[in-house]
Amino acid sequence: MTEPFGARLRRAMDARGPLCVGIDPHASLLADWGLNDDVTGLEHFSRTVVEALADRVAVLKPQSAFFERFGSRGIAVLEKSVAEARAAGALVVMDAKRGDIGSTMAAYAETFLCKDAPLFSDALTVSPYLGYGSLKPAVELARENGAGLFVLALTSNPEGGEVQHAVRTDGRNVGATMLAHLAAENAGEAPLGSFGAVVGATLGDLSQYDLNIGGPLLAPGIGAQGATPADLPGVFGSAVGHVVPNVSRGVLRHGRDIVALRDASDRFADEIRTATETVRDLR
Repeated sequence: MTEPFGARLRRAMDARGPLCVGIDPHASLLADWGLNDDVTGLEHFSRTVVEALADRVAVLKPQSAFFERFGSRGIAVLEKSVAEARAAGALVVMDAKRGDIGSTMAAYAETFLCKDAPLFSDALTVSPYLGYGSLKPAVELARENGAGLFVLALTSNPEGGEVQHAVRTDGRNVGATMLAHLAAENAGEAPLGSFGAVVGATLGDLSQYDLNIGGPLLAPGIGAQGATPADLPGVFGSAVGHVVPNVSRGVLRHGRDIVALRDASDRFADEIRTATETVRDLR
C-alpha cells in the first residue's frame, strides 16, 4: 500500500526543514541567468535547480506554465525534471492550478496524479472555484496513488479577495469554506493529512480563520513578494508547524551557480527554522 503524501511530507519536513523552492523559469529569470529564452535555456535552468537543491530541500515546485509555453519539448524537460527531483529525494508539487468538471477534471488528475503518468507528481495545486465538489476525481485519484492536493483557499494575489472573501448565505466566506472542506478530507489522518490549502504568507493576521485543517499549508509570498520568514508565526499562528513556505525568486535570483543557490536556500531554511521554532511543535 502506498504511503500517503501527508506522511511522506511530514517526514521530509522534519528531516530537511519545510522549505519549498519553486522552479519558475520565466523569460526574465532566464535572461538574468544569461540563458536564452528557448528550450536549451529552459533545460539548463531546470537541471541546475534540481542538481543544486533536490537533495536538500523538502519540496520543489515546478510551475508548469513556464514549461508548457515551449510546447512538447518543454513538457519533455518538465518530465525529466520531475523524475530527477523525486529520484534525489525531493517531493514534487506540480504547480498547475488545474480546475474543471467531470471527465475533464479526471483527465487533469490522471496527467499528474496517476502513478504511471510521465508527469506523476507527489502533489498538485488545484482550483476549487467551479465548486469544491468538482475536485472529486482529483481527490479520489490522489488517495488511490498516495498523492496530495493543494487547494487554492486564501491566495496572496489581491484579485483573489473578490471570490475568496465573498460571504455565503450561511455567513461563512468562500475561503473559510474551502478550509472546512479540507479539514473534512484530512479527518483522522496522522501525522499529517494529504489535502492542503494554498494560503498566502503576505496576508497578515488570519486569526479569524481556522487554519488547523490537519493538512499542510503551502505559503507563497516569501521573498520577492514581500513576506519574510519572521512573518510566518503572525500569519499562521498555531498552524505554523504545518506550513510549507514557498520561495522562488528569493533563491533563484542567485543565478546559475550551484553553490550560490544552495547557500540562498540554506539561509531561508535557517531563517524559517528560527522564526517558527517556538510554535512549530504545537502541531
